[in-house]
Amino acid sequence: MTAEARTAVPSVTAVPATPPLTERQEARRRRILHASAQLASRGGFDAVQMREVAEAAGVALGTLYRYFPSKVHLLVATMQDQLQHLHTTLRKRPPAAESSAQRVAETLMRAFRALQREPHLADAMVRALTFADRSVSPEVDTVSRQTTAIILDAMGLENPTPEQLSAVRVIEHTWHSALITWLSGRASIAQVKIDIETVCRLIDLTDPERDPRQERVPTPGRGRSGRRPTG
Repeated sequence: MTAEARTAVPSVTAVPATPPLTERQEARRRRILHASAQLASRGGFDAVQMREVAEAAGVALGTLYRYFPSKVHLLVATMQDQLQHLHTTLRKRPPAAESSAQRVAETLMRAFRALQREPHLADAMVRALTFADRSVSPEVDTVSRQTTAIILDAMGLENPTPEQLSAVRVIEHTWHSALITWLSGRASIAQVKIDIETVCRLIDLTDPERDPRQERVPTPGRGRSGRRPTG
């Protein structure tokens, strides 16, 4: 999400920028995220225990808590890491559809199928997002920004309008909701695909170069209002 689209945060609540990690710290963080993903893949949310993550990553428990204050922080960061890997893959093999809406729908379904291959991991990360409170806001915001970047790349946009960013947010919400309903067994893959393709049509509606005359095509035998002429 761009800076223009985000509401300014009052200075009294601003958090000082975290200094960049050293190469050694970044390598440690990556081991932690890898361990988290491995444990979640095998047993879901409940399988990710901080002590076991620390042991698998080869770090002290206190060190783990300095990086991630809770399991929810850790799993939300794991989701961001998974999305980053997906984004890299998508850039190497971008969607080939002609329209922006079709490319975004294809991209999100590829993301969905990647999560489908690891259902326990997907469930763990989505549950963490659901449980996240204000203390996890930076991690949740990072997930949102990564998702936005993936969608904008598929659209081929660098400078989206406010209306386009609004459409992207609605698409994000729908994708997240579709993931939840699928994980809970309340929606099939086919239904998820229909929902994603439907919401992605918002992209065409917010295209500043669209031709308004093409938005309503009269049905044969009906007036422009869509009603049959009387008399």
